[in-house]
Amino acid sequence: MSFVGVVGLALNHRRLNQIVFVLVALATGALFGDVVLHLLPEIFAGGNFNLLYSLLILVGIGLFFSLEKFLHWRHVHRVENCDHNHPEIASPNPLGYLNLVSDGLHNLLDGLVIGASFLSGPAVGLATTIAVILHEIPQEIGDFGILIQAGFSRRRALWFNFLSAALAIIGAVIALTAGAPSEKLSLALLALAAGGFLYIAGSDLVPELHKTTNPGKSLIQLLALTLGVSLMFLLTFIE
Repeated sequence: MSFVGVVGLALNHRRLNQIVFVLVALATGALFGDVVLHLLPEIFAGGNFNLLYSLLILVGIGLFFSLEKFLHWRHVHRVENCDHNHPEIASPNPLGYLNLVSDGLHNLLDGLVIGASFLSGPAVGLATTIAVILHEIPQEIGDFGILIQAGFSRRRALWFNFLSAALAIIGAVIALTAGAPSEKLSLALLALAAGGFLYIAGSDLVPELHKTTNPGKSLIQLLALTLGVSLMFLLTFIE
């Protein structure tokens, strides 16, 4: 599914820039929708409220805030200390790396869930796999747009997005070889992923959306954001 972004390679740079703002809006809606409609209900399913998971969500937010601070410092430090006669090309915006880390964690968990579901039987495994695929299509398109927005080249964005998605394979192999993952560990990973997604969507993507002031483009952004949320909502009917 990570190669859905390959459509970006078929577009010239100018055309791609014209649709990036739509992809970012789609990703914003998908991230918020994923957290509110999928991750949080899964974490607190059955009314088993646990303060630890709430704290882990906050830890996830703080963790990604700290990661962004560090990556931003590295970004600025490298550019400021480069040779003026041989200027260094600026590194991609930390937002791109943050998205890769958060999405990688989510993909790893997806793999664990898929592997564990197949341990329960082929039918359950297939249903879970289909749900994950449908979940990933809009998210992977949006992720590709985020990486482009963050300054990655189109080919580099595609490659890094694939590496992040490949963690799902590792998660599935771990589940199938070691047995079903611990429920508490899965919920802890979900909580951290939820915090990371909330931070990225609220602190990085929403401000990017506000940079677009044209009324027509703003309306398109709103529709794309709504579409992202709607896709996550529709997936709740097949889980």
